[in-house]
Amino acid sequence: MAEMTIINRGQVIEKTDYFDTPQARAGFLFLSWNAGAARILLPDSQAHMLREMKTGKTVIISRGPLVDHDGRDAIELLFEDDSDAPFSAHLLIEQTDRNLPETNQGGGFVVTVWSRHGGSLRERLRLPGKYRTVASLPCLEPWISH
Repeated sequence: MAEMTIINRGQVIEKTDYFDTPQARAGFLFLSWNAGAARILLPDSQAHMLREMKTGKTVIISRGPLVDHDGRDAIELLFEDDSDAPFSAHLLIEQTDRNLPETNQGGGFVVTVWSRHGGSLRERLRLPGKYRTVASLPCLEPWISH
């Protein structure tokens, strides 16, 4: 991952140069943790994902080995909407700035989605979050199965 800067004011991202990195230009999401919030940085080319994300009522963040990528450590973002096919996205662990330990499993934090809109950084979505570690990804299981 290329070097980038995120300037925080608590849960708020005041400024970041993420959207101008090669990873953002390639369409990779990034997950940043600060002050009790998991903040998803949504690249310009992936703005269409926001519509699907907005169907969620909660975001379940699962960490485990991603089967499709030789078991590499990864994160699953599941936007639980109580449907049979909720929106989800997978990020390799390099696409996050912090690894939560297993002892942090549970809820008690928010998940926000940030994008550039009209050239300015803006929070686009805020949902309650839950975190768990799992045996493998994709998991795509509702929280009650955990």
